[in-house]
Amino acid sequence: MAEVKKYYGTGRRKSSVARVYLAAGKGKITVNGRDVNEYMPYPTLVQNLKQPLVLIGGEDKYDVISFAKGGGFTGQAEAIRLGIARALLEAGEDRKALKVAGMLTRNSRAKERKKYGLKAARRAPQFSKR
Repeated sequence: MAEVKKYYGTGRRKSSVARVYLAAGKGKITVNGRDVNEYMPYPTLVQNLKQPLVLIGGEDKYDVISFAKGGGFTGQAEAIRLGIARALLEAGEDRKALKVAGMLTRNSRAKERKKYGLKAARRAPQFSKR
């Protein structure tokens, strides 16, 4: 039996990292060994995750196997989205369409560290005049 060609992409968002593999298939999406609808608690996250596939019209053309770790569901969903977009490039899909839609840009926003003398990153203790 011939080996199925797989395309790979890595995605990162907040503190989440996702390894994504694309293979020719019927549109099955798996995250950490579970179906995406079972793994992700909100349908909006699943919709967000599928955006690159919808954009190039490949929802039922590729199977997605992803392994996400770190962070929460939102960070993982967006990391998987970037991984899918990068894997689609490797598969030879239209770069311009993905680029214009902003799918290839890594969202670098992450939690700011807490500073000493403050209660949080920027939150100062309440000021007391007396």
